[in-house]
Amino acid sequence: MPVYSIIIAVYNDWTALDLCLRSLTQQGDGPDFEVIVVDDGSNDPAPEGIRQWADRLPLTLIRQLHAGISAARNHGIQLSKGSILLFVDADCRLQPNCLAALASKVAASPQHNCFQLRLVGDCSTLVGKTEHLRLTTLQSQLLQGNGCIRYLNTAGFAIGRASVPTERGLFEPLALRAEDTFLLANLIERHELPYFVADAVVQHEIPPSLLGCFRRDIRSAFLEGRTYALIASRGIRIRMSHRERWNMLGSMWRLSRLPSIGKAAYFMLVVRQSLSRITSYVYRLLHEWPGSQRTNTAAQDRKI
Repeated sequence: MPVYSIIIAVYNDWTALDLCLRSLTQQGDGPDFEVIVVDDGSNDPAPEGIRQWADRLPLTLIRQLHAGISAARNHGIQLSKGSILLFVDADCRLQPNCLAALASKVAASPQHNCFQLRLVGDCSTLVGKTEHLRLTTLQSQLLQGNGCIRYLNTAGFAIGRASVPTERGLFEPLALRAEDTFLLANLIERHELPYFVADAVVQHEIPPSLLGCFRRDIRSAFLEGRTYALIASRGIRIRMSHRERWNMLGSMWRLSRLPSIGKAAYFMLVVRQSLSRITSYVYRLLHEWPGSQRTNTAAQDRKI
């Protein structure tokens, strides 16, 4: 039986997935693992180049009707056999010693059930530098004194099988985006945060063009609105306070002084974050205003 089940949900990301699978073949001395790729109803089936990875990896490739990334990951959980479930995105690359470092941390931390891997960006491009700056700042600011982190990103997240309801699944199907944030809210309710594994590194790729990056940020922010509304209805605070955001900006500015990042990445990241905030605000206007109007109308009817 494999120690790790690496679950990857994919939707039309075959080129990115090819690089992700390649990174899995380059892992050093680490635990035995299986790879489960769930195709969430992509426009075209997996190309032959993806299927050929089964010659070098213990790969299971399945296809389902388009139901969203949460449903795809839950499907992968049901098929998994490993004692540790590791979720990565199709647009991620595991660094060569990633699995070995994670296995070492899991073995040394039996009191912890879930683990957040360290995420980095590709600093060879400006867009990649902004992603690296964003991820590095988030992880440094949200890391707790006990080694746990108030952050969860399924670009690199592991959890013990014993903590997962395998039949029902781990992810909320209603969450089309920010499903990992919804999972974090569940962990906060249970007073359990992921343990941060700084030595297990995953590189997260984003669209290389500025326009593609902005489009992705805006689309994600809009789709995440429903998930944040679900979280807020449970009274769990996930979003940062204004003070935390100012601290984040200061930390980003200091990191941007490094030659490997540069101040251009800082200003671009500020634009990205501003677009996301504006999109989130528009979402709330579109979805809260009609509700408030209906409430006011009903109140007036009662008075009449």
